[in-house]
Amino acid sequence: MTDVNLGMPELPAPAYPADVQERLAADAAQVVARYPDSRSALLPLLHLVQSEEGYVTRTGMQFCADQLGLTTAEVTAVATFYSMYRRKPSGEYQVGVCTNTLCAVLGGDAIFAALQEHLGVGNGETTEDGKVTLEHIECNAACDFAPVLMVNWEFFDNQTIESAKRLVDELRAGAEVTPTRGAPLCDFKQTARVLAGFPDERPGAVAAGGSAGPASLAGLRLARGETSAGTVVPPRDGGQPAAATSEPAEPGRPPATHPSSHDAPQPSSASDPKHPAGPVTEEDE
Repeated sequence: MTDVNLGMPELPAPAYPADVQERLAADAAQVVARYPDSRSALLPLLHLVQSEEGYVTRTGMQFCADQLGLTTAEVTAVATFYSMYRRKPSGEYQVGVCTNTLCAVLGGDAIFAALQEHLGVGNGETTEDGKVTLEHIECNAACDFAPVLMVNWEFFDNQTIESAKRLVDELRAGAEVTPTRGAPLCDFKQTARVLAGFPDERPGAVAAGGSAGPASLAGLRLARGETSAGTVVPPRDGGQPAAATSEPAEPGRPPATHPSSHDAPQPSSASDPKHPAGPVTEEDE
């Protein structure tokens, strides 16, 4: 006989064990105290319960509701809206491949497809050993380092198919893996606790936080007039870039030390009488 779903409501979520409940309640009190309106603490509290089990369980959502005087429906609405909150068991390492436009064009799509085959998992699925959950993710605001992977929200820049395969293999083998920039890598539960607002107590972790990479700061350097730090890129026509100089190669053109000197606006009919533009016939005459 086929089971019939009568639409009966789920039973209330079970409570955490008493010792866990007491510990999390003490942590939650610290978080809630930071906000003038307690319900504003919901996002970090969801990270807190995620740090306990590696994902947001029904028990975790009930805990958040109890701490903040909310309904479980209100908590569920938030937990299901944000993709950083996992709703099912996941791996120690969340490997996200950016597949937004620039990363995709530069190899993100190919990397994601290769990792699915290499790991034998689909989007949002976890390897059998519980080590790696693979997913494609939206823009990480690191387009100048594309294609980019993130592991537990730490950056791994300028990836290739081979480097990405090597990365996940090392994660599964328990090898020490160092992000391109940012804090040392930790497992997903530890990451969730830091996102809840608790200090990263690992020696040297805070000091290693770092800042934007050189590519991200190129525009700032140029705005300050620090053109000497620029990189001269060969023109698209295959010719050689103009010799480095602090003076513009042509009137109205930036110096050759400008990273995009060959992409600067070219003379047009409005500014160049030698190349007037007029009506063009259907025969292009």
